[in-house]
Amino acid sequence: MTDTVTLTTGSRMPLLGFGTWQITGDDAFRASSTALEVGYRHLDTATVYGNEREVGRALAESGVPRDEVFVTTKCPPDRAGRELETLRKSLELLQTDHVDLWLIHWPGRGSVNVDLWQALVEAQEGGLAREIGVSNFDAQLIDEVSKAAGVVPAVNQIEWSPLLYDAAVVSEHQERNVVLEGYSALRGGTLDHPAIVAIAERLGRTTAQVIIRWHLQHGFVVIPKSVHPERIRSNFDVAGFALTDEDMATMDGLSG
Repeated sequence: MTDTVTLTTGSRMPLLGFGTWQITGDDAFRASSTALEVGYRHLDTATVYGNEREVGRALAESGVPRDEVFVTTKCPPDRAGRELETLRKSLELLQTDHVDLWLIHWPGRGSVNVDLWQALVEAQEGGLAREIGVSNFDAQLIDEVSKAAGVVPAVNQIEWSPLLYDAAVVSEHQERNVVLEGYSALRGGTLDHPAIVAIAERLGRTTAQVIIRWHLQHGFVVIPKSVHPERIRSNFDVAGFALTDEDMATMDGLSG
């Protein structure tokens, strides 16, 4: 599974990544290790997840060259004023000299977003983060930080699934050349939705595989997570089939 999207400064971000939210301790190490063994080349973590050390250890011990893995971490807005200190701690825990993508994890209040964004730009200029972006931002907030710093976020990571699909949101990202990255794709009832179940049964695939495939065919980045090796493997096994235009339209319409 090697589908990628090219970001602002030329980095190639795999559309399919491995998410690590709510996975901690040995589970985080084992799950991340399994993901790399299966073939994932994109790992997503965050300061507040409390698992950067385990994700970093998995990467260091995997035998996979660092430059073959796209690593994302995130800075919470309460670290305003200590952004670079936060990133350096992340780099230490991840055992790397840079991350491929550093995000503002969620919006702060007032002028905090602009201050945070200026710090992310500084980190990028200093080579500590190859690409920078945001998470849980709307178009207005993206425009606010872009205007203030003269740098547009490469990525916006938001909650996203067929049940949350919104063509207007897609257009807003495309118009700004911001990559839409979705999280929690397999939550909120998507796995049990009758229309998705029907497509999965027809194709002989799992509903999770169908949902992941929907993201990839749209060009959305998706980061499913699991601690179960068989699911980690299954969620990566999405290259051998395709959804029809009708399937895509059906799934696009589930948010109505």
